[in-house]
Amino acid sequence: QVQLVESGGGLVKPGGSLRLSCAASGFGLDYYVIGWFRQAPGTEREGVSCISMSGGQSYYVDSVKGRFTISRDNAKNLVHLQMNSLKPEDTALYYCAAGVERECKSDNMEYWGNGTLVTVSS
Repeated sequence: QVQLVESGGGLVKPGGSLRLSCAASGFGLDYYVIGWFRQAPGTEREGVSCISMSGGQSYYVDSVKGRFTISRDNAKNLVHLQMNSLKPEDTALYYCAAGVERECKSDNMEYWGNGTLVTVSS
């Protein structure tokens, strides 16, 4: 059974950090582009960051550049999103997704996790 499971979300104060993890089962992540997407209430889902199959290329939405870092460990079938200097506007449900197309878009993703909630609040 193909499955993506996110973990690492939680409540953090502004300026704090969280590390999200995405674990795959039922398939190997090394053949897929992996992305992190987020959706806040009343907003559309947006691509936060994506990483190429080899890990050599990555994409970040402008609002998180310099604060978030995506990484992957294909041997362990894991992808991480390190989030630093968190802001209240980062509050959202964060999803991990896998696809074969290069562009970091929801429509390009084939497999999705159920999401992990990140809340940034004092």
